Amino acid sequence: MPFDPSRVDCWIFDLDNTLYPPSTKLFDQIDVLMGRFISELLGCDDQEARRIQKMYFHDHGTTLAGLMHYHAVEPADFLEFVHDIDLSVLSSAPPLAGRLMALPGRRLIFTNGDGPYATRVVEALGLAHCFEGQWDIHAMNYRPKPEPSAYEGIVQAFGIDPDRAVFVEDSARNLGPAKSMGMQTVWLDLATEWGDRAKDDAAIDLVIDDLAVWLDALAHEGLVG
Repeated sequence: MPFDPSRVDCWIFDLDNTLYPPSTKLFDQIDVLMGRFISELLGCDDQEARRIQKMYFHDHGTTLAGLMHYHAVEPADFLEFVHDIDLSVLSSAPPLAGRLMALPGRRLIFTNGDGPYATRVVEALGLAHCFEGQWDIHAMNYRPKPEPSAYEGIVQAFGIDPDRAVFVEDSARNLGPAKSMGMQTVWLDLATEWGDRAKDDAAIDLVIDDLAVWLDALAHEGLVG
């Protein structure tokens, strides 16, 4: 069905490459550090580390989940290592605070990253005041999107009515479980390497390619604010 913002009283957003654009190259820093972590852990070269990294991401939802499954990696060790990055690059991200605050109802972050990192990112973006809360990899008990339990967890923890919620996400494969629960779904198609992996058109209500432009359009059309 077409996306209907009038039904929404809870706006749920992914974090990485959603609340800031890939052009900041923030996640590129994390990507490099994940490869380095794997290379040091397994004693392999950079090319093999990247192959393993992407295989785990594809097969397990996150690189961390694969590392925990096959190598008993402690989540805290991995997350601390890969999130030691320069956030100053986020200064080039488009300002979203006013646009987000115009959305009626609640706003939440739903991320496969961890809470401390998510907090640093939204603070760097000037968005900390825009969100009621977040659901991170620790809260998911390390069962990341698109694991259904991750979605069940955020719905229960925040008392969300899925029929009144929308989930905005740049990874198409993460929209299916939200749609199956009754949420509306918006795919932010940024033409990234993994963005359309396992895409199910039936699970997507709306496709956009620029979050700020979409939020502006909602306000301009009098659908929010």
